Amino acid sequence: MAAPASPKSDFPWWLAVAIVLAIVAALYIATSNLYAQVFATVAKGIGVTIFVTVIAFVLASAIGLGIALMGMSGSRWLRQIARFYVEIIRGVPILVLLFWIAFAGAPAFVAAWNALTAPLQSAGLFGELLVRDVSLLWRAIMALTIGYSAFISEVFRAGIQSVEKGQIEAAKALGLTRAQRFRLIVFPQAIRTILPPLGNDFVALVKDSSLVSVLGVADITQMGKVYAAGSFRFFETYSITAYIYLILTVGLSLALRALERRLRRQHEE
Repeated sequence: MAAPASPKSDFPWWLAVAIVLAIVAALYIATSNLYAQVFATVAKGIGVTIFVTVIAFVLASAIGLGIALMGMSGSRWLRQIARFYVEIIRGVPILVLLFWIAFAGAPAFVAAWNALTAPLQSAGLFGELLVRDVSLLWRAIMALTIGYSAFISEVFRAGIQSVEKGQIEAAKALGLTRAQRFRLIVFPQAIRTILPPLGNDFVALVKDSSLVSVLGVADITQMGKVYAAGSFRFFETYSITAYIYLILTVGLSLALRALERRLRRQHEE
């Protein structure tokens, strides 16, 4: 039988090496006029990237939770609708979904909105909505929201179903309503199972948010594309772009792992 690993062998050497490389890169960027200029340009897209990621993730989590609850409801029709949504959306690549929402879904939504509000528009209460009134930023956010809601719904479903049925039956015996059982019994226990894969989806969404650059949204990737196209400094630009994404994703991963360990310790206590 192999001897158990010593505490020293568990030291995160990969993280130490990554931190050293990140510091060296930061120093080089600070002392190089070219890299400093590239970084200043590309970094202008960080705010848009964070905005797109956070808004899309919050909306996707809300929709995903609703789809998960539909999939576990007592109604056969609701379960079939939820399964249809999950399987269809998960089968479409995010990039294809982004194009469809931006150039097919948005015009269809505008046409439907104008048809429904035609009487109000005639009365002067509403103006006609134009396709250009729906910004590409929000089209991108809705595409990421819809795409990730299907994956997140499966995370919620697995976490909720991991709670022992005996506890739910005990809560029923105590007279708790379905909403009270979910809020007080099911969700607090399910969150420990849900958090790791949900955190992974959040980190993945940070990376997939780069796809919004195909619509011209001024995120990190788009700012890099514009600078590289104008300066022909492709190596420097995309190296800085990768560096910024690595700082964001690795930092988020470490923060989520720390949160998981804290929740685990609280549960054990």
